[in-house]
Amino acid sequence: MTFLTLDQLESSLPLIREAPRDRGVLRMIVRRPDTEQREVLEQGKLDLAHGLVGDNWRTRGSKKTPDGSAHPDMQITIMGARTIELLAATRDRWALAGDQLFIDLDLSQENLPPGTRLAVGEAVVQISELPHTGCRKFEARFGPDALKFVNSPMGRQLRLRGLNAKIIQSGVIRTGDAVQKT
Repeated sequence: MTFLTLDQLESSLPLIREAPRDRGVLRMIVRRPDTEQREVLEQGKLDLAHGLVGDNWRTRGSKKTPDGSAHPDMQITIMGARTIELLAATRDRWALAGDQLFIDLDLSQENLPPGTRLAVGEAVVQISELPHTGCRKFEARFGPDALKFVNSPMGRQLRLRGLNAKIIQSGVIRTGDAVQKT
């Protein structure tokens, strides 16, 4: 796999910034039943207690909680479809990012400050304050310049790596569903 350079990635910022601000589209749903496993779904259910039903969020736990249990503000990770489309090169590599939802919407901190709610299909999620940043796995899958790109000050402001959210209202979601700020 040939990775994009930092210059190539930065030259794509105008396209990323053209993402819709108020109403977008759910482009992909990915369930992670176990570590390093991915299932691309056409339909899923977001549940208040379990996150994306069948995902390992609850059983995997978190380093950000004192007891290692699942962090309630990190039930769902969302990445911008335009960013992953750029980084992954092909759609079959999107799931490697490790996020559950890929949406075409402006994820920037300015557009979606913590506490903002998004209606996704029948469900509603709320944007968390906890940042979602790139790691070594992300670097291995998309390249060292991709990691620099998403973790740069501009990348963090635009949330190029994505964001964390918690479920406020359970419901069924489907690829192609509208995603709307509420």
